[in-house]
This record gives sequence, structure tokens and C-alpha cells, in this order.
Amino acid sequence: MSVPKDSNSNIDYGDLSVTGGVSVFSEQFDEDFYYEGQDLGLTYTNKWSKFRLWAPTASEAFIMLYEDWNSPSGKKVQMQRDAKGTWIAQIEGEMAGMYYTYLVRIGSQWNEAIDPYAKAVGVNGDRGAIINLSETHPERWTENKPHYGNATDAIIYELHVRDYTIHSGSGVQNRGKYLGLAEKGTRGSNGITTGLDHIQELGVTHVQLLPIFDFATESVDETRLDEPQYNWGYDPKNYNVPEGSYSTNPYLPEVRIREFKQMIQTLHDEGLRVIMDVVYNHVYNGYLIHFTKLVPGYYLRYTADRQFSNGSGCGNDVASERKMMRKFIIDSILHWVKEYHIDGFRFDLMGLMDKETMNEIRKRLDEIDPSIITIGEGWVMETALAQEKRANQHHAVEMPRIAQFNDGFRDAVKGDIFVFDRKGFVSGGKSLESSVKKGIVAGIHYNDELRSFAAEPCQTVNFVECHDNHTLWDKIELSNVGESDDLRRAMCRLASSMVLTSQGIPFIHAGQEFYRSKGGKDNSYNLGDPVNQLDWERAAEHREGTAFMRRLIKLRKEHPGFRMMEADSIRNHLFFEEAPEQAVAFTIRDHANGEPEKHLYVIHYAGRDAVEVKLPNLGSWHLLFGEECVEMLTDQTIKVDGIGTVVLACRH
Repeated sequence: MSVPKDSNSNIDYGDLSVTGGVSVFSEQFDEDFYYEGQDLGLTYTNKWSKFRLWAPTASEAFIMLYEDWNSPSGKKVQMQRDAKGTWIAQIEGEMAGMYYTYLVRIGSQWNEAIDPYAKAVGVNGDRGAIINLSETHPERWTENKPHYGNATDAIIYELHVRDYTIHSGSGVQNRGKYLGLAEKGTRGSNGITTGLDHIQELGVTHVQLLPIFDFATESVDETRLDEPQYNWGYDPKNYNVPEGSYSTNPYLPEVRIREFKQMIQTLHDEGLRVIMDVVYNHVYNGYLIHFTKLVPGYYLRYTADRQFSNGSGCGNDVASERKMMRKFIIDSILHWVKEYHIDGFRFDLMGLMDKETMNEIRKRLDEIDPSIITIGEGWVMETALAQEKRANQHHAVEMPRIAQFNDGFRDAVKGDIFVFDRKGFVSGGKSLESSVKKGIVAGIHYNDELRSFAAEPCQTVNFVECHDNHTLWDKIELSNVGESDDLRRAMCRLASSMVLTSQGIPFIHAGQEFYRSKGGKDNSYNLGDPVNQLDWERAAEHREGTAFMRRLIKLRKEHPGFRMMEADSIRNHLFFEEAPEQAVAFTIRDHANGEPEKHLYVIHYAGRDAVEVKLPNLGSWHLLFGEECVEMLTDQTIKVDGIGTVVLACRH
């Protein structure tokens, strides 16, 4: 049996006579072979199992049945050609416990591949597993979700399942596993709150998980979990199945599903919604992925000379604009919502995807639950797709209610992430006030000088740290050589304050609250636990940092003026005030967005010397936050001393 090699020249794209002379690369192919049905993949009952495969270029197709994940030989079941390039077969009897793949003939090649629509898999995801999904629910499995209002009410906390609990001081029993994130009452050796309780005490609303779909064996081999292995997981293999290495037994297909559901249920019970990091922009290996084996030339994006487009830098780009790829992505998203009760999605390298697909996803999610949040990396990147179709920041206005990460604000606050020694606003960088202000107003068109990509505040995610690039602490350390650690910590706190007092959607990286460090490594996707694990001893050492973050989050949640829902409200109620050098100040006026205080005043100060600042003549001011930076306060003047943020309120 031949398989596609690591070269497009070795791939057989099929005999044109099979498709009536229509090339797989043509737009006509989409018109002729688009299948609307909702029964692709396996439909299981205890009396029969039905299979439907979309493979228009195949001249023959079979189901291969196996008794185990690694059985050397299997039973061949012929499929029959059906509507719109699909193949079908029904096998009578109870099939639960069996494994399956598809075998197709494309031109002169025979290719065997797992079902792209597989919802359960064997260890390492090379074969689909036939199971009864209804038997994978945990003891308590409800559709009740934690209440929250609008997208700007969200406070997102990003973490990697393994990183979060694998440290020996986490106090967690199932370290590095789905169940570890579901454990309550855990404490570090020094008595600090860890794990799930730590997240809950912070007060965030959403937990965002780095990829938890089944990713490539080359990244983490589920048969070698007793050996050192590590990966973030941005290497898609099976999009509709949880990753097995985070389960207690990857060999049993139902275990990863049940334990992932248990984690979701527990997070929901504790008042936390869950955002899933999804990677529909590329696959791990474009030559060997099931897509290419089953319909070569279709699911991935190609250049004019029929080489893989590679805007992702990962060797290939997914052709989200093609009808059956768009359908697959939407079906996959809806599967995670319906089967796993996922509350939101973060789209990796969303700028490589197309606008129509993203808007259709938003539409379909709204039909189920409008509170499901959608955010993504709308970076402007090159790919073999017309520029006007790309789902990037240039077209944010055309994608309502889809938020994009605000890299301009990130770089203004902490310094350019690609120039390691460049300072940001918090460490004394010059001429950054305008860029900071653009982030404070959530990237909307505030005025002719302050405008960025967003039409509404719900389209901006403000952040200063995420899994990518240096942590905030490491970036500040690299760009502030010779400064004291106390001063660097003040810079970190100022950066976090700027995120949580700005309009838009705030985003925090796990450990940011206690100055997380990765030892200066800026791309730790495969560097292992010593670099990536959350250090709970560091958390104990810097409890004041966690307490500060809790206060910040509480401040934002108690004051809706920081969470305006409409651009017009920001333009009408937020005013930038006179401020000295190395400072940005603004007021939020007239009970904006139901704010209980009549006015709020915020000053972000990065200077080293004490400075007096004139306050707007709006009434009697009192202190809400940042008392450690206030040397003197009257109704007319504030004297700020120290790097940090001060928030005042005026009731009359």
C-alpha cells in the first residue's frame, strides 16, 4: 500500500474521469461535490453503525475494522458511492469496542487514514474508536453554565493543562492531567492555595486552555508518557477528540472523553467558563494528514505552482475558504459546544482564515448561545488567499463580535516583543502614550488621532503576556538590565493594571500574577516542564503579586465603567486628561455603563520621581486603588510617587 510522501510531486490527485473531468483544485469541484448532510463520519447505535465518508476523487473506498488500536490486520468492508462524492456503508450488530479507518484508492495510490470526523480514537489517534458517546458523561453532567453578561465582562485566564499542575509543589494528585485541573482544596507545601482554587480566588470569569484536541504523535507520544515529553499542542491531528496524554489512560478511548468532561463540569460548577484554543489554520503534516490521504489537493491551500501555501510557518495553511473545509470547521466547533459544553473559542492565527468562515461560525454559535465568546489572532500574514478575504485586523470591522488580540497595546505597554531590549511604557519607553491610549479605548475609532482596528470594544482583547514570546517578567528583565527586582515587579503590576482598567476584553496569562518566568526563553513550545511549569514556590514567594491581581480583578468587576459595551459610550464618557511626562490619565464620566460612581479618574505613572498632577474639577475625589503610590490627595491635586496605577472616584 502506497501513501503520500513528504512531497506534493508524490501525491496522486486522482483520475479526472472519476469526477467527470472536474479538477479537485477548481471552484467547480466545490459546486459539484458540496455535501450538506450532517451525517459525515460514524453514526452509532447498539444495533448498527453507519459510516459516511466524503471522498469524491476516490474510485474505491473501504472501511477497515480492527479489534485493537494496534492490531496488525483488519477486516475490509466495501463502501458504496452515494450523493455528492460521499461513500456509505452500514454494519449490523453491536460494534462498540472496535476500531476503524478508511481505505481509498486515489488514482493509482491506495491510502489508509483515520476518519477526519472521528469523535473517539485509540492511543495516539491513528484509528477511530467506535464507542457510545452517551456513556462518557461523568456522574454529574449538566448544561447549566456560569452566568456572565457581555463580552467586555469577561476576564480571561490562559493556561496549559500540564503546566498548571505538574509542579511538585502544586499539591495536586493528578498532576498534569484534566482531573488535576478539576481538583479542589489543593495547597502547596507552604500552605498557599493552588490549582483550581487559586483560579477561583483570583476572580477571573473564563479559563482558556491551550490546545486540548488530539495532537501529533511526534509532539507527544501517548505510548511513552513515562518518558520526558512536552508540547504546547499546536500540531493538529484529530480535531474532534481530546488529547490523550492529559488523561489517566490514553489506551481506553472513553477515558480521555469522560475526564475532559469532568474537568469542564467542575470548572462550570466553580463559576468558571471554558475557552478552547483551536488551530484550524494549519495541520501538523500536510502530506500525511487524513485530509490529504482522503481527498488530496482539497483541504489545504496551494500556491499557483501547487506547492503548499505556508503563511503559518508550519509547512501548510488550511483552505478554510473551500466549502467542505468550512463545513468541517463549523461542524467541529459545534461538536465541541454540543458534546462538551465549551463556552468560547480562541482561533490560532485567525488572520490566515477567511472572513466568511469566521462570520458563519459566529452566526451558528449565536443560534445556540450568544454568550459563547470568539477571539482570535488576527495578525496580518501572507497566504494564498485574496487579501480582502482574510480574517485579520484589517477586516475586523467586517467581523462583528469576533475579538482580536491587540498586539499594538501589548508592545506599547511592555516593549516590542521581537526587540528584546526595547523598553515599553511601563519601563520608561518614550513616545508611547498615543499607542497606550489606543488600547485604553479598546482599539476603536475614538477620534482621528486615536484609532485602531476595532469597531466596538467587544472586538479587542487587551493583554501584555500570553504563552507566546517572553513572559512579562522576562521581557522586563531583558529590557531593564541593572534595575532592582522591586522596580521590575512594580513595572509588572503597572502593566497588569493597564490591561484591567482598559476598555475591551482583558486577558491574563497563568502566573502573570506572581511574575512568572521561563528563564528568559521566548518560544518554549517544546522545552519541557522545568521551563514551562507554573512554579508554585514562586507563587508562595510573591503572594503580594497574587493579592494585587485579585484586587485589580475585583476593581474591574465592581466598576462597570471599565466595561463599556459600545464605542459610542466610550467616545461620550471617556476623556483623556492632562498628564505629565511618562504618564497617561483619563476620566470615565457621568455614571458610564451604570457605573455607581459619578466619575472615575485613572492615572498610569511610569516615572521614577514624585509628581503632582492637577485633577479635573469634577467634585470631591476619594481613593479606590493604588494607595501605595499616593503621597497626597486633594480635590484639585494628586501627588503620585512610584511606578503604578491610581484610581480615584467622585460621587458628586
